[in-house]
Amino acid sequence: MKNIIIASSNQGKIDEFQQLFAGHHDISIIGQQNLSVPDVAETGHTFVENALIKARNAARCSGMPAIADDSGLVVDALNGAPGIYSARFGGANTTDQNNYEKLLLAMEDLPAGQRSAYYICVLVFLRSPMDPSPLICQGIWRGEILESPQGDSGFGYDPIFYVPELDCSAAQLSKEKKNEISHRGKAMRELIPQIEQALALAPQTSTASSSCCH
Repeated sequence: MKNIIIASSNQGKIDEFQQLFAGHHDISIIGQQNLSVPDVAETGHTFVENALIKARNAARCSGMPAIADDSGLVVDALNGAPGIYSARFGGANTTDQNNYEKLLLAMEDLPAGQRSAYYICVLVFLRSPMDPSPLICQGIWRGEILESPQGDSGFGYDPIFYVPELDCSAAQLSKEKKNEISHRGKAMRELIPQIEQALALAPQTSTASSSCCH
């Protein structure tokens, strides 16, 4: 069994990762909070930079291979906002609801034809904190922004992210369907075979104390 730490404290993301790895019985997914690994400041200017920062932090503190996700919502009419600031769009200590309500307010005068958007997910896998050749995969999920929230599943901007081909919001999808078509699902299906190959070529690193991070 190979242990991989997920560099996130977002339980919604961790649940999705665990579902995506469910059929891979040789890999065990562990959320960083289970090893008391603290969050790290996301000081990068791109999704890739922030994913690398989070993966290095988790790998360094845990002594395990790490996967980090940096994802967000990109709205064309807002010049790419909220982008890398999606999780904190509503300000410090914000909530998902505050974030999407602020976005809806910013878009309240935009007609249906100008509400295109997409979710983007960048995944990074590091074998160790100093891995010189990280695995990086990207997935994109295109849709539109609704005028009001619909559905109560998912997380983030899912209640206002409309999926045209299914005529519903992302928050109205089952977990299984969302993983099938989402940005994270697409990126993970590209990344998992590469992870399996990488782990087959390298010995499992022993789990270390996370005290280095405190």
